[in-house]
Amino acid sequence: MLRQGTPTYPLIRNIGLSGMLVSFGDQLDEATNRATLAFRSAINELHLSGVVETATSLASVFVRFDVKELSHDRLHGILADLLQTQDWRDAPLPQGRRFWRVPTVYGTDLAPQLAEAADLAGLSEEAAIEQLSAAQVRVLTIGFAPGQPYLGTLGENWDIPRQTQVTPQVPVGALVLAIRQFVLFSTASPTGWRHVGQTALTLFQPDIADPFALRAGDELQFEAVSKAQFLRLREIGAEQGGAVVSEVAA
Repeated sequence: MLRQGTPTYPLIRNIGLSGMLVSFGDQLDEATNRATLAFRSAINELHLSGVVETATSLASVFVRFDVKELSHDRLHGILADLLQTQDWRDAPLPQGRRFWRVPTVYGTDLAPQLAEAADLAGLSEEAAIEQLSAAQVRVLTIGFAPGQPYLGTLGENWDIPRQTQVTPQVPVGALVLAIRQFVLFSTASPTGWRHVGQTALTLFQPDIADPFALRAGDELQFEAVSKAQFLRLREIGAEQGGAVVSEVAA
């Protein structure tokens, strides 16, 4: 029996004067995130007059709209009807997603917290590199900084806590880890997550028409390379940091 006030999902809520949020859960799991990606794609395919933009978080879809063209009641009704069309937690992921193979140096002085993270996961550094470089993760959402992805989920042994103190700064392209997720930094930034890998991938280029390299739903694999190989990629300015991109099969 639900406690009084316990929300049931999916849940539609107003956000400010011109926003609406459709939430599929109160915590992250694969099916919840899948629902957000599929539902946002379905909203976009409706081409609703008055919808200004849509975006996903880990477990919700945000819809911003022009109240002069689309009323709260009408949008709420459209979203509620759309929710009834299928089980969104079991929906196919949207088409057009991409798979990125990203050269990554693990450990060394470029990513100095690999040993600490490996120890928390109960692994040697070598075993940690093997697991992390073999993992295929999905862009769960973009946030915190422009073009910056949260990626997951990793195996249960990687459910390691955030640090108790903040690292003052990690560089652009830093791959950090906590709570079964990676974050790949688009800007130099402080972080409470452990810096385990370093890439040369540029995620945010504000001067081009499509400034974000990644999109929610894209898949990535951070393949291990030596420090010497990584430095060579950075020295020659390899396009996309040496990453190889292909379409995800439908």
